[in-house]
Amino acid sequence: MSKNEIKKTLIISGTIIIVALIVVLALKNPFSGNTITVSGSATIDAMPNLVGIYFNIQTSGETTEEASNKNSEIIEEMTDSLLALGIKKENIITQNYNVYPEYDWINGNRIEKGYQATHSIKIELSTEKSEKIGQIIDAGTSAGAGISYINFELTTELQNSYKAQAMQYAAEDAREKANAIAEGLDKKLGKLVSVSTSDFGYSPWSIYEARGIALDQEASEAKVATTNIQPGEQEIYAQITTVFKLK
Repeated sequence: MSKNEIKKTLIISGTIIIVALIVVLALKNPFSGNTITVSGSATIDAMPNLVGIYFNIQTSGETTEEASNKNSEIIEEMTDSLLALGIKKENIITQNYNVYPEYDWINGNRIEKGYQATHSIKIELSTEKSEKIGQIIDAGTSAGAGISYINFELTTELQNSYKAQAMQYAAEDAREKANAIAEGLDKKLGKLVSVSTSDFGYSPWSIYEARGIALDQEASEAKVATTNIQPGEQEIYAQITTVFKLK
């Protein structure tokens, strides 16, 4: 065999190998050929089953110990009152606790003036017992705690349940849209290539938010704002993005 013939044979063999590799890669690549990307969305109505009452306790002292002890006294008095109302201890939840130095600035100089302790507490209450909101407000403010805000919320279990339901409906919406597009293009819908969740909309529903006024006024306003209020259905939104093969 001549050198030219050998060269031609090698070129042909190399070309065949390259084509074969392209075919293999195309078969392995899920995005090869025709695909469509479709977003599906769903909105469902959710009924809150929880009231969240948020308190903030702030105390000052010349030392960290003094500031902390004053804070603990308010917490203990508040907790005793809440337990007497039938609130379970596991529903009195510390969300944040911090002790830090306080400063004044005089002629550009930072002067230490003591310490402040802050304690954020959430009281969880079933919406079926929302008549106790006023008593809980009194228990906190009488002890010296300030109200931060009050929300209608979903328990974690109910959030997960609604999320699963909303995502399922969003997926069904995406498939229906993909089928419609495929039919319109005189194609058939193939396998699902990929799916990603792009949004799940849930946030608590505010009943009351503090305005930085005196504790007695705060308590009075909060009780008025929450008197005889009943939770209504709220919308939860879900969205997913899918990619399908067309055939």
